[in-house]
Amino acid sequence: MEKRLFVAEENYKRLDLFLSEQAEDLTRSRIQKLVESGAVFKNGERAKKSGEEIRVGDRVLLELPEPCEYAVKAENIPIDVVYQDQDFAVVNKRQGMVVHIGNGVMEGTLVNALLYALDNLSGIGGVMRPGIVHRIDKDTSGLLVVAKNDKAHLSLAGQIAEKTCKRVYYALLEGNLKTDEGRVETDIGRHPVDRVKMAVLPSGKGKHAVTDYKVVERYGNEFTLCEFSLQTGRTHQIRVHAAHLGHPVVGDPTYGYKKQKYRLDGQLLHAAKLVLTHPSTGERMEFTAPLPDYFEEIVQKLRKQYPAEK
Repeated sequence: MEKRLFVAEENYKRLDLFLSEQAEDLTRSRIQKLVESGAVFKNGERAKKSGEEIRVGDRVLLELPEPCEYAVKAENIPIDVVYQDQDFAVVNKRQGMVVHIGNGVMEGTLVNALLYALDNLSGIGGVMRPGIVHRIDKDTSGLLVVAKNDKAHLSLAGQIAEKTCKRVYYALLEGNLKTDEGRVETDIGRHPVDRVKMAVLPSGKGKHAVTDYKVVERYGNEFTLCEFSLQTGRTHQIRVHAAHLGHPVVGDPTYGYKKQKYRLDGQLLHAAKLVLTHPSTGERMEFTAPLPDYFEEIVQKLRKQYPAEK
């Protein structure tokens, strides 16, 4: 077990803030978890909470447990790695694959595949979600970035939080969207009755969610192909906002129409573009992924049916 001792040279309002400045290799959330687990001591007494005040001369001992092996097993599952270097990888996730284990799912996830395919993953997400910076839904396809070390993870997560990482999705919507482009800005939270679902809630009752959209093609009054740009990253955000517009994503089993024209395994929603800044070089990088075959086939059929609609 690694032990680190720090002596405060000034007052701090919070213990976790003091430690985050002293132990620069540890995130504040990691420190908070260490406090909760009883691994932090102040003046010889076990710290009770992360918000404890620190005074000049206080001695803070931090006990770091030995690194443990990933609890998730590596599985030889084919995945589409679009790009990778020593800092991160970009993966084109297929529809139907869960990103990480949880809720009874212990294998067959993207994390299981990543542990086999990549030489390293960051540890910030813990043993359950190594390398995972952000997620996309099980039945949504497309691009997501995976961190291979903690420094890269912090940089990439910061870009998402600061909205400098651009994420663009394509979705086929039910009906004919009236406006060519716009912004949906609401609060999103758990549905008040159906707790499995998310919902648009009154202001202040959920988390702020912002989605920009632009019509790409129209197919009569039947369907609209749209481009969505995420300004925030709430659970099911695009799907909830599309339904809020009155035009849910085609094939969406949760927020879509009960009667569907096409037999699909999930929503026609695809993360098509990812733009980010390289954590080490500062280079601005752009990655794209074409629509999956099942999505493209429907678009081609609609283009033939409505050749003049744009």
